[in-house]
Amino acid sequence: MDDRVIINRLVVGSLSANCWIVGSGPEGEGMVIDPGGNAEVIHKAIVDSGLDIKVIVLTHGHSDHIAALYEIQDSTGAEVAIHVADADFLEGRGSLSSQFGISYKTPPTPDRLLREGDIIDIGSLSFSVVHTPGHTPGSICLLTEGKVFTGDTLFRRGIGTTLMPGSSRRQLIDSIHTRLMVLPDSTIVYPGHGRETTIGAERRDNPYVRNNW
Repeated sequence: MDDRVIINRLVVGSLSANCWIVGSGPEGEGMVIDPGGNAEVIHKAIVDSGLDIKVIVLTHGHSDHIAALYEIQDSTGAEVAIHVADADFLEGRGSLSSQFGISYKTPPTPDRLLREGDIIDIGSLSFSVVHTPGHTPGSICLLTEGKVFTGDTLFRRGIGTTLMPGSSRRQLIDSIHTRLMVLPDSTIVYPGHGRETTIGAERRDNPYVRNNW
């Protein structure tokens, strides 16, 4: 992987979600993962990065991960990609915005509906779509060389909630075990909330993973 890879973490919105700006910069192509709020902060970070944003990828459709999507798509002209099973979230159906207490402009219709095994190329970087249902039916992780962006599937010492309509604890645990815990221990995890971790650390220390292994 290019040693000039840019990975910028922004903590946005009232629920402190992570928005990631990733690219093969400087002055290369980039993508935004989960623009969950504070559009002006995200926009400034994009400008400061020098990246040409080609795609906005949503790890799932909950409002704390899409609340700034309208503004960021409008300012960048990037395509919007989400798993096919969560596409309805972008049309206001199942957005759960009232439960989260988050209001936002209705996002654009997605340009690309993702499925397991799809590839997203950003400059010299290549990301595989890993379908990890459980937190939502269409939750995904983005896997590249030695790194995985996990959205709300896996956190440092935690996992995403399964108390929302459409979520399933059994599915989530199964997704983590069969799709993420098979990765090398050194794989860096960039989650949807909180600080980064590694697969090895979560295999060892995450009680939700360890107790269900």
